[in-house]
Formats: sequence, C-alpha cells, structure tokens
Amino acid sequence: MIKKLLRSLARLAPGHKAGHGRALKHDPSIYKGSRVGIDRRMVSSAAVRTVEGLQHAGFKAFVVGGGVRDLMLGLRPKDFDVATDATPEEVQRIFRRARLIGRRFRIVHVMFGPETIEVSTFRALAHENQETDAHGRVLRDNTFGEQHEDASRRDFTINALYYDPLSDTVLDYHHGVKDIQARCLRMIGHPEQRYREDPVRMLRVLRFQAKLGFKVDDKTLAPIRGLAALLENVPEARLFDEIVKMLCSGAALRALEGLTDFGLHRHCLPMLEMVLDPSTKGADRKAALDFVRLALANTDERIAQAKPISIGFLFASLLWPAIRFEWQRLESGGVKPVPALHEAIEEIVEVQNAGYSVQKRILSDARELWLMQPRFEKRGGGAAFRLLENPRFRAGFDFLLLRVEAGELDSDLGQWWIAFESTDSHDERLTLIADLAHSSSAGTGPRRRRRRSRRPEAASAQ
Repeated sequence: MIKKLLRSLARLAPGHKAGHGRALKHDPSIYKGSRVGIDRRMVSSAAVRTVEGLQHAGFKAFVVGGGVRDLMLGLRPKDFDVATDATPEEVQRIFRRARLIGRRFRIVHVMFGPETIEVSTFRALAHENQETDAHGRVLRDNTFGEQHEDASRRDFTINALYYDPLSDTVLDYHHGVKDIQARCLRMIGHPEQRYREDPVRMLRVLRFQAKLGFKVDDKTLAPIRGLAALLENVPEARLFDEIVKMLCSGAALRALEGLTDFGLHRHCLPMLEMVLDPSTKGADRKAALDFVRLALANTDERIAQAKPISIGFLFASLLWPAIRFEWQRLESGGVKPVPALHEAIEEIVEVQNAGYSVQKRILSDARELWLMQPRFEKRGGGAAFRLLENPRFRAGFDFLLLRVEAGELDSDLGQWWIAFESTDSHDERLTLIADLAHSSSAGTGPRRRRRRSRRPEAASAQ
C-alpha cells in the first residue's frame, strides 16, 4: 500500500510526464450493462466466480477487454479476462488453482475445471524509466497503477471497458460504448507512440477491422504503413500467435488483404506477395489467389459453424502457391517431380522463416500434405490403397480437392478420388483402378484441360 501511495504521489507531482495517457484521475461514464446490450447469462460462471472471489477479498475486479466488447455486440466471447487492483501474488493467494505466468507482463491464470481466466493487475501509465528497445517497444511492463491509468494503457477504446457482472455495470473511461455503437475502431492516445510500444497493435487493427466490420479512425490508420518494419522487432512467438488469431478470426481473407494494403505482409507472411499483392499480374497470381480464397473461405465457414480447424492445413494453404510455382520452375529445368517438390518446399520455408519461423509442429503437418500431393496422381497397382491407409490421408485428400476446385488439376482426378474414398467396397475400388488402367491403355486417359468442378463437399480444411 505504501508503494502504491508513493507511485500515486509521484504521478501527481509537478513536472511528472504521463506518457500517452492522462496524468490526473478522471471519473468514468457508468452504464447499466443490460441497457447497452449485455446479457449477464453469457458471462461464464468461471469469470463471475473470479470477480466475486476478488471482490469478496476486498479488491476491485471487473471483466475487461474483448469479452465486454463482444457481449455488447451480442457475440459469445471465446474467453474472459479479469482486471483487478490486487497484485499477482494477492490473486494467487485467493484462488486454490492459480499460477503466475509471464515476464514482460506478469499475470495470473485462475483455473476452474477446463476454463482458465486470465487475471491482470491494473497497469500504471508509461513513464520515462520504462524499459524499451531502441524503437520504443516496451520490454517489461509490471508497474501497477490505478484503474483509470489501466484504461489509458489499453489499445482501443472498445477494449477499455470494465464490466462488473455482480452489479451489471459498465465503466467506460474513453467513450468505448459510443464507439461500439458507432462501429468505430479508435486508438487510445497517440497512435504512432502506441504502435512503437507494441507493433503487434497494427495487426490487431486489421484483424478487428475485418472481424467486426468496423470503420477505423483515420488517425489510427495513418501511421501503419510507415511503421510496418517495426514488426521485425517483435518476438517470433508473439507474431505467430497474432497471425493465427487473424487466420481464425472468421474473416481471414479480408484481414490478409489488409496486410498487403499496408505492406505488413512483407514482415510476417512474405510468401503472400504473389497471391495478394495487386501489382502481381498474370495467370499464376489468379490461380494462387483462387486457391487461397477457397482455403480461407472454407476456414471461415467452419469457424462460423463452430467446427474444428487445422492450423497446419491453413499454413499449408498459404504457402502452397509459392511452393507450387517453385516446383513447376524446377521441373521445367529438368529436375524430377518428387525431388523438385522437396527442393521447392525447402526454398519457400526458408524464405518464410526469414520473416518469422512457423512452429516446427505446424510445418511438419504442412509438409506431409505437400509431399502427399504427387501420390494422388499415381493410382495404379496398390498405390491408391496404400495412400488411403495413410493416417493423414483425409487432410491430404481435402487439400487435393481444393487444388481441383481452384483449377490447378483436372476435375476427373478429384471425382475419381471422391468415388474411391467414399465407397467401402474393396471390389468397387478394384474396379475403379481397373477402369483407370483400361482407359489409359485405350488412349482415353484423363483430359488435361483444366476446368472448375462443382465445389466438393468433402473439402473441409482438416
């Protein structure tokens, strides 16, 4: 308590610089949750119990951030965060199942069964002695402060809302309620300074713009293009997490198009250059764009239906156009198909990892899908049966159907595999292979003309 009092006095002293926030305490606007669209029944019992436990111990506690925003928009939040004036150690002492995590930003995970509530302590305003890198990115942020300071430290006005589910009240320090109602995304404080503190905020702007369909305030958008290179200073793990959130936002294609509009893709997904950059012309770009659009639309559809998705499949889809282009180039230079594919994969993965390294587990899953593709074209003898027994067959099969739908491969190949996979009869499968051999010997093999088939329902981005 003494330390907290001294920090407060220091911030109120003449000459103290308040950083990007406001130095003096100001009262929030207070709203009844039910009158701004919040249904208390949509707040998880774990979040309510966390708030209740902290308040019962004498602390302030609120559901905060994106959970409050989503509740107001009538969306079901994926998770709930809680903010409090209790220190991490005090939070840990209150709950039986709680653990401290993080260095740059120490928080507590409070666990109730399968659900985890992330609890953070109110942060103080930025100060002169705050640890940053040469570009202004905050490296350590564990100076605790008051609630109004914590609100000023948050990125967007729509994420700086505090909801008490026990009293059904919303505290709003930065007109976030009005911005939600106006469907406007606005940065708190000076946008350039906020992006320098944490460049990932630039990606979050584009993700929320795509996901929520909000208009972005001009001042919030203005600095992004000129600060794109700051993403190179972000730890790879944080960059990867934010890209995954973007891909799983339910509006992945719009978000990725936003990346290229502002030049951010060069610093996080460089292999999208030929796919999404409008300056790239020609049939190769159209085929690549069709493929990525189909893969992402499929993913968005599955997310809307609350179906599971595979991150490995997503990254396999995003990197495939560049791999395919390099594969064709190597083949035309005389390299045999399979070695050419291996070489193309290594080349493109190396280029991608220059932006940031995709997790090895994700790349391993993607690599299996890529290397499986030539095997789908070899159906004679026992090859089709062996491929069908592969544990990753279904994912490779879905990937093949996306390639067919995008016009990369003849539709006959996709229809043959749909027939072969869908029947449980061994004899019928033998007949399909025999018919294939007969048509080849009679000179009536698969037509090489590429045409778009109807969208196979089997493609599911698994």
